[in-house]
Amino acid sequence: MSNERIAVIMAGGSGERFWPASRKLRPKQLLKLASPDETMMEQSVGRISDLVGLERVYVATVPYLQDSCRAHLPQIAPERILAEPHKRNTMGCLSWFAANLFAKNPATDISVVVLSADHLISPQSQFEETVTVAFDAVEANGGLLNLGIRPTRPETGYGYLQVDREAPAMGTPGVPVRRLKRTVEKPDLATAQEYLASGEFLWSSGMFVYTLSAFMRECENASPEHFAAIQAMTPLLAAGDVAGAAAIFETLTSISYDYAMGERATNTWTAEASFDWDDIGAWDALDRTMPHDENGNVQQGGTLALVNTKNSIVVNETSRSVGVLGMEDVVVVVTEDAILVCPKSEAQRVRAVVEALNP
Repeated sequence: MSNERIAVIMAGGSGERFWPASRKLRPKQLLKLASPDETMMEQSVGRISDLVGLERVYVATVPYLQDSCRAHLPQIAPERILAEPHKRNTMGCLSWFAANLFAKNPATDISVVVLSADHLISPQSQFEETVTVAFDAVEANGGLLNLGIRPTRPETGYGYLQVDREAPAMGTPGVPVRRLKRTVEKPDLATAQEYLASGEFLWSSGMFVYTLSAFMRECENASPEHFAAIQAMTPLLAAGDVAGAAAIFETLTSISYDYAMGERATNTWTAEASFDWDDIGAWDALDRTMPHDENGNVQQGGTLALVNTKNSIVVNETSRSVGVLGMEDVVVVVTEDAILVCPKSEAQRVRAVVEALNP
């Protein structure tokens, strides 16, 4: 019998680089950054539900966002919008999720695709093809699989995956699956240029596919702390003792999946995605996701007057009029209680403003 295939969408991030529109109770996954009609989280759910079925889509978030997620996603049963008790990075998130799955399905192996709530992906058909090939690969070969993206520029804001191009590829001609040599964190510009030129590296999309049995097998050796916690939390959750499981979860080290598993696991793979992808990580991403006026500006929101202004991003969430005069390559964001002005080249550093305002 083939594995049940499910999806979990990680939606616990704070999105500080989208300040001031993004706040603690309204992070970027609840903003309409890639569509005028849907939040990024709503787009993510719609994208994967066509493939695995809406009844097999889960959302992993944090307690203070659980009610907002449920309000934005009435089509998902409330019990499938899980809140990890404390923020413990992506490895903690996936450990809490695994324990909840084992508590409900102790004897069943399940195939899981882990997605993010803040990605722009198209076309739908190629996304479904890529995820299907990835599911087939992990069910046939075990191990952990990262979805990799063919780089188009020397990007310093992404992690990278080095693939073994000497070994024969599996998968399909459109979605090759290869052994993963190593994962590397965000490089400097010179290193990113080397990665791009080598042809051996893909961008790490932050999306993963694995069977639960393979996840636990690799976790036992790569991160014994999380392995032991999952085993301890599972019977407590099965008995309804959420507080007891949360107490165990609180003791976990906060570490990313890439560090805990991607760099230490032994049976790792990469599927090269066939779809177009963008990590909507900061305001400058709107240059890639939204339409432009005749001067190369992105304009969103209320009354705007852009005079002698080029290649800028201006967002107005208020009823006030906003004027921008004689500017180029800037970001201007106006909300009811805050204003951001910065060069587009500094958009990745907006978090520094948040830290300065909240020392």
